[in-house]
Amino acid sequence: MRIGLVCPYSFDAPGGVQVHITDLAQELMRRGHEVEVLAPAGKETSLPSWVTSAGEAVPIPYNGSVARLNFGAVVARRARKWLEHGQFDLLHIHEPITPSVGMLALQAATGPVVATFHASVDRSLARELISPAAVPLMEKITARIAVSQAARRTLLQYHEADAVVIPNGVYVKPFQDAPSSPQWVGTPESPTIAFLGRMDESRKGLPILAGAIPHVLRQIPGARFFIAGRGDATEAKRDLAPYADHVQFLGGITDEEKMSLLSSVDAYIAPQTGGESFGIVLVEGMAAGTNVIASNIPAFEDVLDHGALGHTFINEDSEDLARVIIDTLTNIDDSTARRAAADKAVGRYDWSTVTDSIIDVYDMALSTDHSRVTVDPSSATLLGRLREAWSEMWDEVDR
Repeated sequence: MRIGLVCPYSFDAPGGVQVHITDLAQELMRRGHEVEVLAPAGKETSLPSWVTSAGEAVPIPYNGSVARLNFGAVVARRARKWLEHGQFDLLHIHEPITPSVGMLALQAATGPVVATFHASVDRSLARELISPAAVPLMEKITARIAVSQAARRTLLQYHEADAVVIPNGVYVKPFQDAPSSPQWVGTPESPTIAFLGRMDESRKGLPILAGAIPHVLRQIPGARFFIAGRGDATEAKRDLAPYADHVQFLGGITDEEKMSLLSSVDAYIAPQTGGESFGIVLVEGMAAGTNVIASNIPAFEDVLDHGALGHTFINEDSEDLARVIIDTLTNIDDSTARRAAADKAVGRYDWSTVTDSIIDVYDMALSTDHSRVTVDPSSATLLGRLREAWSEMWDEVDR
């Protein structure tokens, strides 16, 4: 099968969606399928031979983070050319309603189209404004996937469309087999706790953890905290200066170091305050065998099966986070039971299982639409309407 995958976000700064698409493409190719990917990327960005650049991206604040997107007539022509040359049996677009190249590929295409929806938002003016103009696009989608129940709820709320839930994939075995490192391994008297995330992105929740640390140290004086991630950590270091003997900032770490860190520490903390549609690193922590402690936002509750596979605390509540950390590190029998349950459940997120489910959706789409993917001759008119809606949306957001 020839499959075209479209990513809305730039490969210049890889994030969760880009990693998901890259891993899926490689898994599909391992199974003998031919795969091409279209994504925004700068001229200097090194890309695999199977990735085509849709051009430079523009950073736009969105959902508490920054999305690097590209849109416009030039990008639309590139998308049409890619579709014409691809001769795809099926097109798989991620976040097709995000104003980027995925939306342009969808408006240009006709034939079997699968769409994956990643975003989870409680309230979005941008979504509300773009929703009416997106109706013709939604009608072009043959089958829909949501990566979580939270993403499915967003799809239902803003587009009145349902989807089958297939989670993000993780290569489970490398985390299960990752060696521990003596520098990060704790003891009963000096347990270790890890945080992973950008230092200067407030929704990642580092200030929430920082507020919990003094409470934890009063009950467990020997506890040690490892904080890993890129970004400016000046403010966090200043706030935690009184506890410098217990807190170590690791900076950016490699994937191998992340696996080792998660397999070494007694607990991993995910204090994100919102804007998460899934929780890949929760699954990675489960696979590595550590205790996972996460804020009780809907996406994390879904991954942790509402506390059966890990521990949750009240979102943005440092004192409650401290309580849960202390309970996790002292109530050994309970924590051991949750880790054992997580070890049994984590296989559902392995790429072998996830890809099987995605291929089932592909088969359903192909059985519904028996044509190949071609360029829709009426797409130019729709592009004009989308450009107008997109401009209006960002005018409203700017105001």
